[in-house]
Amino acid sequence: MEHYDDLETRDPEERERALFDELPRQISNAKTNAPGWADILSDVAPDHINSREALAELPVTRKSELNDRQNNVPPLGGLTAGGLSELSWVFCSPGPIYEPGERGRDFWRMGRALYAAGFRRGDIVHNTFAYHLTPAGHMMEAGAHACGCVVIPGGVGNTEQQLQAIAHIRPKGYVGTPSFLRILLEKAAESSLDVTSITNAAVGGEALPPSLRDYFRSSGIDVLQSYGTADLGLVAYESPAMEGMILDEGVIVEIVRPGTGEPLDEGEVGEVVVTSLNPTYPLIRFATGDLSAILSGQSPCGRTNTRIKGWMGRADQTTKVKGMFVHPQQVAEVTARHSEIGRARLVVDNTNHVDVMTLQCEVANESDQLKDAIARSLHTICKLKGDVVFRQPGALANDGKVIDDIRTYE
Repeated sequence: MEHYDDLETRDPEERERALFDELPRQISNAKTNAPGWADILSDVAPDHINSREALAELPVTRKSELNDRQNNVPPLGGLTAGGLSELSWVFCSPGPIYEPGERGRDFWRMGRALYAAGFRRGDIVHNTFAYHLTPAGHMMEAGAHACGCVVIPGGVGNTEQQLQAIAHIRPKGYVGTPSFLRILLEKAAESSLDVTSITNAAVGGEALPPSLRDYFRSSGIDVLQSYGTADLGLVAYESPAMEGMILDEGVIVEIVRPGTGEPLDEGEVGEVVVTSLNPTYPLIRFATGDLSAILSGQSPCGRTNTRIKGWMGRADQTTKVKGMFVHPQQVAEVTARHSEIGRARLVVDNTNHVDVMTLQCEVANESDQLKDAIARSLHTICKLKGDVVFRQPGALANDGKVIDDIRTYE
């Protein structure tokens, strides 16, 4: 079978209807069974949240808020729908952020990504993601099991022992970071251990530049990558077409202007905000902090879901100017005060060891009066003075940057 299931080839309108038929039930589940979400969504009527426009009116929840709520209401901040006794694991990721996990199903939905990467029933898979505290090892193992695979729980480290296991057990698949796969291949060549059984790899956790993908291909390994988080599970994944990343069927993804919850148009680079339909951990408008953009059209592989460009950097561009933090939200607040501004970018530099801020604004009709008004808003909101420079509409790069810190300290 070419696709994991029939959901992947649905008519896009059918998929959209199904997602937004399910969303009100998920919000009702969150409000009823998770005290933290009952607080966040206290003024929300679940039945009204049945479109993208309605979803965009809900608050964005960030990792920092998860951390605050978990500190106040340990261990999971009242954000899981159900008691701790219903879970199989509580994981700990850097932050620290604590995440739930359940055994017995593909809780993180990683099977779809591994199937696209060529993993099939009966294949042996060597999993090198961490099994200690963080959920990555368990996430990928659950996905491999969903594909019917047998898993070698390699985890991290012990390179020599892992190579010996690969040479002896002869797995077809590799799961882990691309950098560790390269280390394994190089160490195998040095020690004359045969790891040529590996022909497919599903990687994540770091960038996969074209040169490294070509290196793996020259070694006889087809490598595809996926994008997910410990909180959400799978968000998007590559297919053999390798034209962007296809969204998972169990999430609703928005691309928003960094520092806001405002959805952007197709092609605009912004922050990835995800609503998960996982009934146990109902994350609603969860901001990943990652940048991406929606691609137009559908994948040549036959999967019909929306595609994103993949990871394009971090959206949290907070910086410190003259000892004070400046946040993307503040830049967004300045632009919101002046409807004449299209796109804006705050450039931070240093001149003679003194920090300087310049707000570059795309404006169709320039005037000194408007420039002065924007400068006053910048000072009021950021508590720092800065220059304002007008640019023509479309002049600023479409790269998601709201704050561009170009300071050097030579």
